[in-house]
Amino acid sequence: GKKILIIGCDPKADSTRLILHAKAQDTVMDKVRELGTVEDLELEDVCRRGYGDVMCVESGGPEPGVGCAGRGVITAINFLEEEGAYTPDLDFVFY
Repeated sequence: GKKILIIGCDPKADSTRLILHAKAQDTVMDKVRELGTVEDLELEDVCRRGYGDVMCVESGGPEPGVGCAGRGVITAINFLEEEGAYTPDLDFVFY
């Protein structure tokens, strides 16, 4: 099979829910708020393996009514780049 990474960019964080067997997962922004800084976040904290061995990450967004949802996507993508999530063996990355 192909090696696939899906990065959910919906502030509701439900883009990967079906692939993860209807389980919600912590988003990058949820964990950043919990830990206080993105520097304390590990890839394993937000990356989950789902159906067909597809890797799933949800960017999340700011608290409702505060800030811009795009900031969550940018934070998540920068974090994934810094943590080496975009490995050369990936066949597809979907956003």
